[in-house]
Amino acid sequence: MLGVNTSNFVPEYISGHWVWNEEKEKFLFAFGKEASKEAKKGEFMMTNGFKFPTTINQVHELIYRQEFARPSISYDSEVIIIQDVKNLVAFLAPSTLLTKSLVEFINTETVASFLKALILYFQYFLKVVEFILIQRDEVTGEKAVLLNAENPDMRRAFSAHLQQYRLLVAREYSQIILGEGDTKKFYHIKPIANISRSSFDNSFHEAFLAYCTQVVWITLHRRAYDVIDMEMNRLFRSEHFKLTKYPRYQFTKPEAQTLYGPNYKICNYRYQNSPLIQEITKVDKHNKPILYVGKRKYRGNDLRIMQIELEYIVDSAQVSLIGFNLGILGHPKRLYNTLLKLDWQEVRNNNFSATNDPFGIFTQPHLEIPSFGEEKLRQYSETYESFYTVKRRNEYWDPSMIRKWKKRDKILKYFEAEGVISDVWVKCMKEVADTSKGPSVEEIVKKFLNEKAKLRKKKVQN
Repeated sequence: MLGVNTSNFVPEYISGHWVWNEEKEKFLFAFGKEASKEAKKGEFMMTNGFKFPTTINQVHELIYRQEFARPSISYDSEVIIIQDVKNLVAFLAPSTLLTKSLVEFINTETVASFLKALILYFQYFLKVVEFILIQRDEVTGEKAVLLNAENPDMRRAFSAHLQQYRLLVAREYSQIILGEGDTKKFYHIKPIANISRSSFDNSFHEAFLAYCTQVVWITLHRRAYDVIDMEMNRLFRSEHFKLTKYPRYQFTKPEAQTLYGPNYKICNYRYQNSPLIQEITKVDKHNKPILYVGKRKYRGNDLRIMQIELEYIVDSAQVSLIGFNLGILGHPKRLYNTLLKLDWQEVRNNNFSATNDPFGIFTQPHLEIPSFGEEKLRQYSETYESFYTVKRRNEYWDPSMIRKWKKRDKILKYFEAEGVISDVWVKCMKEVADTSKGPSVEEIVKKFLNEKAKLRKKKVQN
């Protein structure tokens, strides 16, 4: 039982269930071993060989709120932004993953832009996968129907949109692997010796992919983890080096062409490039302005480029203002608990419904059907010279917060051992039960006068 963010009280009951007692005519909490066993079954989940806990106890919850969560004085503290998800994943990450290098790396501007592009891509990818699976059931079920003549054009439009989002991810990923800008210090080749740190780069790469997978999964309402993990492995490893196979998502050739685009090629593993690199090495002329989205203000008449630019550059706290839903980003924090899971009771208390749904909570994620012939018309669009550079605003950890994340395990052990974290009720009980007498008034005055005399002597000497 996790409390909401505004609470500073440790819940009394850890695990169990509520039952109706007919004799006392009220609900009583039944704590049992069976509830504990059920809770332990889903206690962890594996991502790239790293164990991420799915729950936290009440003490860790209070430590996270007090020491690691985004403070209330920060920018748009009342809504969820990408930084909130990054904080939660970093807190839940195992010690083997959250190294000092990774803490500094995920605090860079390049990684912030990369995560935004990755979330945009996966949100659209999950919608297209769902569309394909539903259509597969329609044509193979007991009440099978024939596909209409417009279906191939629709699939090509979906594939083109996926390719455009994938190109945006590829642009950010190429800056990371080339070690450009603020990621230069993490490049795997030493500048003077010119020797690759292969073992460091391998472990660092695996940890970063696991971190990104968790960020995307939590941001997208913790839906379709298998699909996210499958596509994440394909994007950054290719088919040869996938860690996990998912037989349920074996796509046919036409389905794979829709999802992976025309540039995806499988060859011998010695010459295989990752799909992201394949995308960026062969860019169509009308898609080249995507390489400058978020860097320079687009000037032209291509409506599709304008839409991608709007979705990418608008801050995650204000995406609902442009009529765009991006997972849990931009939603009020009061509707979610500490683990950023939706609290339906709070949703009902705020009178959200299917007719009053500004954040797309009740409305199911839908896939807008693009206009037919859109890609052909885009080939005739014009792009003009850009005069303005664009810089996205991102939230970062300050140096003191970075030092705190590097010592996360030590901080947890300290608070657990010292018992500093406790709720208000427990503190009051301890003070009431305390019978010890403090120093007398004479001792307090004497101590004050001594300190005052010392300060005055120092001032006179100076």
